Amino acid sequence: MNPYGQVESTLREILDVIKPLQDDWVTRFKIIDELRGTVQSIESLRGATVEPFGSFVSNLFTRWGDLDISVEVSNGLCLSSAGKKQKQTILAELHRALRQKGGYIKTQFIPNARVPILKTVSKWQNISCDVSIDNLQGQIKSKFLFWLNDIDGRFRDMVLLVKEWAKANGINNPKSGSFNSYSLTLLVIFHFQTCVPPIFPPLNDIYPTNVVDDLTGTKVDAERRIAQVCSSNIARFRSCRTINRSSLSELFISFIAKFSDINLRAAELGICPFTGQWENIANNMRWLPRTYAIFIEDPFEQPENSARAVSKKQLIKIAEAFETTRRMLISANLTRNTLLPVLVGSQKFRFFVNHSTGYTSNDGGRYPNPHAQSYRAVQPVPPLQIRQQRQPQFKKSRPSTSQMQQHQAPKLEPRHHF
Repeated sequence: MNPYGQVESTLREILDVIKPLQDDWVTRFKIIDELRGTVQSIESLRGATVEPFGSFVSNLFTRWGDLDISVEVSNGLCLSSAGKKQKQTILAELHRALRQKGGYIKTQFIPNARVPILKTVSKWQNISCDVSIDNLQGQIKSKFLFWLNDIDGRFRDMVLLVKEWAKANGINNPKSGSFNSYSLTLLVIFHFQTCVPPIFPPLNDIYPTNVVDDLTGTKVDAERRIAQVCSSNIARFRSCRTINRSSLSELFISFIAKFSDINLRAAELGICPFTGQWENIANNMRWLPRTYAIFIEDPFEQPENSARAVSKKQLIKIAEAFETTRRMLISANLTRNTLLPVLVGSQKFRFFVNHSTGYTSNDGGRYPNPHAQSYRAVQPVPPLQIRQQRQPQFKKSRPSTSQMQQHQAPKLEPRHHF
């Protein structure tokens, strides 16, 4: 098998394992419903709503992905966010209620974080859940990423593969000074904007201004305005684009190669998905003074740096991971057993067929596989089928923003046509 063919088949096998199954969707809905019940049991939170966001809503989560949830105290009627002190008070009260109710393996309240947060680990599949208050920005960003899936389905595959690769190489942990998952997603967007021909346009061609600045008035009206602009511009781009026919393996290999010298480029250039270009930091007044090891601008909340947690020391490690993987991917005699330890974490090995006695990880350890066959017991179910089980049916194939607002569960169909 040629190198691209071996990489392609291995990437496809990884996707088969990490993409969520029916039980994974159902379990997350169960966690959301339980949290909703707890919130409604608190007198001071009567009328508040519980809204998921993040990778679950954007359909960019793996079977082991976390849940992000926003408790909206405004009930969606007016886009006014609670102050930090009020958020701390609400989360402290919710923390007490969750501990009294039980059903959580672990709960941790972090009041002094940049955004106050309540972290829990559910008894259901040990899924981690981050709860915040009035996280309107997170919700609209999640929906925007979901809309990008409509342009090209390879986006979802690439995000899942890149996040899995980053975890396997120890560069997907902002607590240790490396990338968070959102930054990795923005890198994939930037890669799709800068490959030839481009798969994505500059995001300012989809929405010309700062999205979070337009979260004014009522939530229903704001979401409708933003969705209409994005829908029209995405349709325009799709009607006149030149189709990029690169295989998944070609896109993944070129992604790794593009950022293999990221530590050197970051000294002078920032990554700007809003314009779809590398931007000179010295010429960009929004990014000055330069205080970060690397700048990956949040295209929906400019000029915020999504990679602000990355340290200079970890940036070197990040570049080494890219370069080491690049060398491996272009080497001769690639095999499935040499690829898997680099592309997935050792804790996932048990889900793959083991054609030898074991896999050797990057640290030299061997991990035997006790299973004789790969994980195929349950086939993935399209999100639409889950939605049909949990949500009222809409008359149109694509519900309006106002219709979405009337129901608590997120809209999760993976493919629509604007």
